[in-house]
Amino acid sequence: MSRQGASPVFLERRSYRRRRMMDALRVLPVVGVLLWMVPLFWPTASDGPDAPAAMAMSDAIVYVFVIWLILIGAGLALWWLLRAGADASEDLTKREDG
Repeated sequence: MSRQGASPVFLERRSYRRRRMMDALRVLPVVGVLLWMVPLFWPTASDGPDAPAAMAMSDAIVYVFVIWLILIGAGLALWWLLRAGADASEDLTKREDG
């Protein structure tokens, strides 16, 4: 009944943060798709006379490219943080070994 070979219930803080950053990287494309769908809900000229003013197509294109750049920046930042965390853990294991 004892779990001698089982992993601990609580994770080390560094590995926990690393896993959450990896989860954020996995969710980033889904967030991007949802943000890219926002212009579909903007009013158009065919919505009728009572609808708010229509958004220009150029505004939608600018919005899509700004979201694209933000997603690229967020992906790079998360990748850089993961890489820095991996390098720090490698340095720590090298210090412990030698």
